[in-house]
Amino acid sequence: MKNALKYGLFMAILSAIWILTMHLTGFTPERSKNSWIEFTSLLIPFIGLYLGIKAFRSLNGNSMSFFEGLIEGFKILVIGAVISGAISFLYISQFSELSTTDYMQRVFGALIIGVLANLACSLLLMTTPKHL
Repeated sequence: MKNALKYGLFMAILSAIWILTMHLTGFTPERSKNSWIEFTSLLIPFIGLYLGIKAFRSLNGNSMSFFEGLIEGFKILVIGAVISGAISFLYISQFSELSTTDYMQRVFGALIIGVLANLACSLLLMTTPKHL
């Protein structure tokens, strides 16, 4: 659980930095829709999950099945999502004119990206394919 907490917090910090950078550069969700800068946020779950699952594998003696990686990835995602959700909520309530509907669409999109990133990282880093 210590590994999941560490990398979930890492993902949340990256998300906070991304939100702050978007705010300071003047990119609002309305202005940056379908912009390349909007798509840079997709790297955050991939980076956090890859590093977290890789660290988990090394803690287990460089051996990990697909499902072990998947479970560790979900732990990382849940911790990162809770912290990032709180940060995003604070940002929206203080600085943004974003409606709740727009926010929920973004949260659902982030959930889909996180699940896909978890599947990809678990497949990429597993060492025992017979347990797939």
